[in-house]
Amino acid sequence: MAVTYTAVVDVDGEGRNGGHVSSSDGHLDTSLAIPKELGGAGGATNPEQLLAAGWAACFLGALRRAAIERRIRLTSTTITAEITLTHGDDGEFSLSAVLNPVVGGVDQATAQQLAEAAHQICPYSKATRGNVPVTIKAAAA
Repeated sequence: MAVTYTAVVDVDGEGRNGGHVSSSDGHLDTSLAIPKELGGAGGATNPEQLLAAGWAACFLGALRRAAIERRIRLTSTTITAEITLTHGDDGEFSLSAVLNPVVGGVDQATAQQLAEAAHQICPYSKATRGNVPVTIKAAAA
């Protein structure tokens, strides 16, 4: 398989606790902070938000591809991605995800079918499969 793109990102400092993220092309340049909900200072992004943004963007692309493959014309697509960080009783951290795509121009059943197909296409979904519990709640618009 040929490599078509490699993202290069550096993180320094304390990582999620006051670190700084920057991409090699300069388009990503932001600070990190532990969310207030976890007892941190907040005021900056965190790894869960970055994962949610990347996964949601990739998932919509996969959803549009699934529609094209099925010759379905969409009028709009949006998504809300929820990434939850859980600290279990065993002391281990884990993630779960809820993907909420809203698909325009189709009925509810087709929206859910396209979302399920996208989940098979999306590289983020593939990378997390079997490791991160995912719920997909598609809606028609």
